[in-house]
Amino acid sequence: MARWPYGLGVWGRNKLFDWGWRKSHWATVPVVSVGNLTLGGTGKTPCVEYVAGFYRQHEYQVAILSRGYGAEGGRNDEAMLLEENLPDVPHLQDRDRVALAATAVEELESEILVLDDGFQHRRLRRDLDIVLIDATNPWGYGYLFPRGALREPLGSLRRADVVMLTRIDRVDVKIVEEIRKRVQRYTQAPVVATKHEPVGLMSAEGKTAECSELRGRPVAGFCGIGNPEAFRKTLLDLGTPITDFRVFPDHHPYSREDVEDLRRWARLQPADALIATTQKDFVKLRIENLADRPLWAVRIGLKFVDGQDAFDERLVRVIGN
Repeated sequence: MARWPYGLGVWGRNKLFDWGWRKSHWATVPVVSVGNLTLGGTGKTPCVEYVAGFYRQHEYQVAILSRGYGAEGGRNDEAMLLEENLPDVPHLQDRDRVALAATAVEELESEILVLDDGFQHRRLRRDLDIVLIDATNPWGYGYLFPRGALREPLGSLRRADVVMLTRIDRVDVKIVEEIRKRVQRYTQAPVVATKHEPVGLMSAEGKTAECSELRGRPVAGFCGIGNPEAFRKTLLDLGTPITDFRVFPDHHPYSREDVEDLRRWARLQPADALIATTQKDFVKLRIENLADRPLWAVRIGLKFVDGQDAFDERLVRVIGN
């Protein structure tokens, strides 16, 4: 019954902000939040990358702000991935994102701030709240944490300005429509639909390759992300026979012992097998091979199935163009 005190705490905290008894702070520049209702991986990082990249294409100075879950005395995997894919977008991490916002504006001359995993962080006000819902597990098993994976009740969707459904290609069309209808009970915000697609392979040596290079090749995969099943299905969709698949905890900080263990594991794979992992895991490892087998990272990008024009229009509203 631990969900009852948790739920009461969430309700009470939100009411304090709603009633103005806890103070929210405006930044001096626009803030766009990307968040979700559930624990685990809903695909926030590709969305954050899309939003930050959108504003960079419009020649705005952008900074990403996040708490930094899983960071071990430095940047976490999400920050390292985003800095690799968006080298001209700084990523600041700290619990106090109000202070981070001031730093980004005053010291980095940022003109747009993207708040990563910001839906529950209500101290920093935002000009646009984007809420992601993973179509493969939209409602967190139907219960608040710890019985389920909901961080807030579904009624919190009333605060959303845009709702993005992710991984819709993993479920039946009827399920997607059911999710849309349920979302629309709580908000009139636009509901857009997306999927995550592999966009290429990369190695520690800086080599790149098309994902088709994996087709038909036996592959052993591993990852430490919030939704490991999504990565396993990505490999299968690429036409790779999976010889083995290892799962580490989300944001796993790979130690020297972990690498040695992965090398022993790699030696057990068929002689012609390749080793593949996610880019989030890869940026923490930075090794060329495991047991003389090439290690490839699969880069994932966000692709709109419908609603991209509506989504982009909401992003444009923030900058007033």
